[in-house]
Amino acid sequence: MRIAAGMGGMAVLGWDMTAALAMAGSLGLDPLIAAECLPELEAVMVRKLNEQMVAGDRHGSGQ
Repeated sequence: MRIAAGMGGMAVLGWDMTAALAMAGSLGLDPLIAAECLPELEAVMVRKLNEQMVAGDRHGSGQ
């Protein structure tokens, strides 16, 4: 994952797509299909992880 950290906290930016495509290839997935699907999956993952981190900070569970 690519993560940005600063004085305001951390934020997930995305996946290392080179590593993600290599992992997909290792699993035997068609690289063209992986290249089509990974950006959309990445966007959902980034949004949800960042939402969870913000919600955790609001509830005092972010340590």
